[in-house]
Amino acid sequence: MNPLNKIIFLSAFLASGFLLILLSCALFNNYKPLWVIFIFLVAPLPNILANTIESTRDDFLTFSNDHGSNPSQLQELCKYITGTLIVSGVSLPIVFYHCHLIEVGSMLMSIIGGLIVYVDIIIFIWFFSEEEEENDDFNF
Repeated sequence: MNPLNKIIFLSAFLASGFLLILLSCALFNNYKPLWVIFIFLVAPLPNILANTIESTRDDFLTFSNDHGSNPSQLQELCKYITGTLIVSGVSLPIVFYHCHLIEVGSMLMSIIGGLIVYVDIIIFIWFFSEEEEENDDFNF
């Protein structure tokens, strides 16, 4: 798939998620579900930072950054933080609904919109983190 097509598809997908969250706020005249945008935008950051740190770190005396299949403690902590943020992003509108701060439609639209935003970010990272072909002789 052409990278330009990927970007166009993902931007339309992301816009639909933001639209759902903003409509959940505007249609019900309550702007508390905007916190969902912030939570789902921050959720993948710990994993990205941990993978960046672990990929550049060398083992002592071996100068090898091949850690095998065992994740480090930093990666495990970042997975935990990401999981906590995802659960918080889904549960925050439920708590708002339970406290009668938002209505059912606003809760459902903000949860679905937040999940669309998070999935879009993950797909974007997955699409553009693929390693280039090593067998290509004309790869400059």
